[in-house]
Amino acid sequence: MELVIILVILLFSAVIHEVCHGVMAYRLGDDTAKMAGRLTLNPIPHLDPFASILLPLFLVWVGSPFIFGAAKPVPVDFLRLRDPRKGMALVSLAGPGANFILALIFTLPIRLGLHNVVDPQHDLFVTAVVLNLGLGIFNLLPLPPLDGFKVFASLLSSNLVTIYRFLSFERYGFILIILFLYSGLIHRILVPLLSLVSNLFLGFSIF
Repeated sequence: MELVIILVILLFSAVIHEVCHGVMAYRLGDDTAKMAGRLTLNPIPHLDPFASILLPLFLVWVGSPFIFGAAKPVPVDFLRLRDPRKGMALVSLAGPGANFILALIFTLPIRLGLHNVVDPQHDLFVTAVVLNLGLGIFNLLPLPPLDGFKVFASLLSSNLVTIYRFLSFERYGFILIILFLYSGLIHRILVPLLSLVSNLFLGFSIF
């Protein structure tokens, strides 16, 4: 039952993450996500069998201290944004930003004492906070194809050709992420960060 709850929270949070990418792109001039029917909270158009289900299940199975997943990326044409370079950064930051806001919302009942103080690691609200903080922090890593990589690319140069050449490395992104996961490097980076940030949000440590 706990695994089902984790998957539901992950899917909900990942969908909000992707919808916010699309909404920000739409507000900045690109309606690609809207025309593709991706500005919806219905999870079905956003489901990715690997990233939404198999990846988090695998991480749970191997006993990873850090669980994450993703929805299918919303399509964004950065060249259609009114300011492509600045817009790329804002669109990319919108997803992780949404996860941090969700974490803050789920923190409110915890701060009011409406959580399991005896066993906080298995509390619904604590789980939602930690999962959203994990998604936000993970996606800000400057690794392709994560959001942090796009933000980093937008800061590299004002030349769009150079930026798009840099973004071409995204085709190798998931291979890099799997390698970093397998080596344990991502865990060594993320777990201390997640521990620090979750302590700030929750007021207590669960790591």
